[in-house]
Amino acid sequence: MVVKKAIAKKAPATKKAAARGRTKAGDNYVCGVCGLAITVDEDCGCEEACDIICCSEPMKRRRARK
Repeated sequence: MVVKKAIAKKAPATKKAAARGRTKAGDNYVCGVCGLAITVDEDCGCEEACDIICCSEPMKRRRARK
C-alpha cells in the first residue's frame, strides 16, 4: 500500500498596495488611458493612500515640472 505524506502548502503571497504617501497639495497625476492631467490643490486628510480614478483606472503620480 502506498502512503502519501501531507505537505504543508504556503499561503499564496498577497500583493500589497504600493507604498505611497498621502495625496498632498502640489502633487501631479496623469491618466494612462485618456491623458488627463491634474494637480492637487489641497492636502488629503485620509489615513491611507488615496487613489484618484479616471477612466475606471487609478491615475499615476507624475513628477512635478521644474
